[in-house]
Amino acid sequence: MTSVAGEAWFRDPALRRIMDVLNAEGGEARVVGGAVRNALMGMPVGDIDVATTLRPEEVVERAKTAGIKAVPTGIDHGTVTLVLDGQGFEVTTLRRDVETDGRRAQVAYGTDWTVDAERRDLTINALYADATGEVIDLVGGLADIEARNVRFIGNAAARIAEDYLRVLRFFRFFAYYGDGRPDADGLRASARAKDKLGTLSAERIWSETKKLLAAPDPSRALLWMRQTGVLTEILPETEKWGMDAVHGLVAAEQAMKWEPDPVLRLAAIVPDDPERMEAMAKRLRMSNAEAARLQAWSTTPVLPDEVTDVGFDRLLYRYGREGVRMRLRLALASSRASGQGDPMAMRKTARLSALSARCDAYKRPSFPLSGSDVLAAGVPAGKRVGEVLAALETLWVERNFTLGRAELTARLEQMVKDTG
Repeated sequence: MTSVAGEAWFRDPALRRIMDVLNAEGGEARVVGGAVRNALMGMPVGDIDVATTLRPEEVVERAKTAGIKAVPTGIDHGTVTLVLDGQGFEVTTLRRDVETDGRRAQVAYGTDWTVDAERRDLTINALYADATGEVIDLVGGLADIEARNVRFIGNAAARIAEDYLRVLRFFRFFAYYGDGRPDADGLRASARAKDKLGTLSAERIWSETKKLLAAPDPSRALLWMRQTGVLTEILPETEKWGMDAVHGLVAAEQAMKWEPDPVLRLAAIVPDDPERMEAMAKRLRMSNAEAARLQAWSTTPVLPDEVTDVGFDRLLYRYGREGVRMRLRLALASSRASGQGDPMAMRKTARLSALSARCDAYKRPSFPLSGSDVLAAGVPAGKRVGEVLAALETLWVERNFTLGRAELTARLEQMVKDTG
């Protein structure tokens, strides 16, 4: 018997209380999905979801009687979030699909655990743990966990047709949990359904893609996405760019203790063209922060091979730390990947590592003068104020930020005098 009864998360008093309430008086509840899957694969458990034979209004009523807060987060789809001891548990009534259009499903409530399991997407996501912790497998998920095989439940094409986002979920879960080659049926069905991805909202596509890019190592999944045409469908910008940079970037992240960065990984497989990056960010409806990072990277020039500390500081000042950091990390990852045993490449890697530390510690200096100083010196309000200020700032940068306010003011007064 496979069990999760010994897991700390399963013994948590809040979960035990909720399971007791939902399993009383003819009700039945089981933990389902990611918590069970990750526990069996030795991975951290995050959100804990519960499936139940009780209808949503019964869940709410029982919670109210037991003094547990109930939030109707998705009650139209049968989901109620129960909050206890500061933790939220999504509780969803067993369901069966009545009608689907590839984007959303109309569902009916039920009490059949097998029907509920078979409407889910992947076998490894359809495992249940009952109140005792015993794992219940109705779709062959345990064998797939053992083999690290990511496989659709039943007919792959039929599962995808229920929600075309499952194409991306297939590759995302392969990135996190798969080994070897992806399931052949899943690959074929995903390739055939790729043109349907255009029917999905941009927000759903980017959200799923970002989760995939955040995997410990998404490089194999991205390669299979390219081979099936799925990657070009959602990110046409990647069409003429290689995937090798991602593998080197992941290796650098692990060696340098960098946090996995989906936006940086995306930058590794798309062209550094500001117009195309702006259009891509708009198409995918990225956040303002994500779009700004891509713009900062694409507008920052490639780092010169022999850049000095002073030259590097100037780059940081002119283009901002974020764009320079992204350029630097991609260059460092590339250098590490190609530099094994090559003394020249190893020296370049060492230099880039030093610049990386310098970048992380960088604090942008503040230019001592402002427009009001230029006006006070007698320059009439208008375009000329900005021009004078820009000229003085350029001089300040070229002098390695060493000119103080007094020296710059003297230069300003001389400029006014010379043009007066």
